[in-house]
Amino acid sequence: MDKNRSNLIKSILWVVVVLAILASIAYLFITIKNQINTTLSPIQQTNSAISTQIASLLHPTPTVIPDPVTIIRQIQSLARLETIQYTVEKVITAEVNQGVFGPLFGDKLLLVAHGSVIAGIDMNKIETKDLWLEDGVLKVRLPEAEVFTATLDNKQSYIYDRTTGLFTKGDPQLETAARQIAEQEILKAAETDGILSMARQNAEIYLERLFNTLGYLKVEFK
Repeated sequence: MDKNRSNLIKSILWVVVVLAILASIAYLFITIKNQINTTLSPIQQTNSAISTQIASLLHPTPTVIPDPVTIIRQIQSLARLETIQYTVEKVITAEVNQGVFGPLFGDKLLLVAHGSVIAGIDMNKIETKDLWLEDGVLKVRLPEAEVFTATLDNKQSYIYDRTTGLFTKGDPQLETAARQIAEQEILKAAETDGILSMARQNAEIYLERLFNTLGYLKVEFK
């Protein structure tokens, strides 16, 4: 019986010793790991900083610095009476190399162009001799109506479709050419629709009301 108890005590002691050894090994492992992490942390931070610098060099953020010197070329006073605005949409087709080798080297695009045309009367062109009274009627000689601006709205204009040949990436100037033609076509469409005659009619209506408020109840435009 004493022998069995002695064996039991020895077994318990061995278990305790083994557990103590395992605990010591685990503590030592954790300590070494922490030391390694502490040692490598500055290196990792340095590597991260170097990677960031390399990325900045390969993909730099552009810095735009406007010249502080401003040169004003011309100052001109305006007295334009804008009486009408057209908003026009045109579909422009632009293409190059669309012959036999079109599928190989051709380039074709469809531009949906949005633009506006503003017309009216330049009041600076009216002189004192262009206004006179005759039998109680105010006679007014107006200058010809003219187009003040014809511009393409680049925000609303877009490429609807583009087809390039097998061996080409497309002509980089084709879209620019299409937009230039679009401005001309927008102006032509407004003029064809009679924007100048409508601009004059609107000017006469507006000016007649203005002259009426000034006391000239009868106005005749020449």
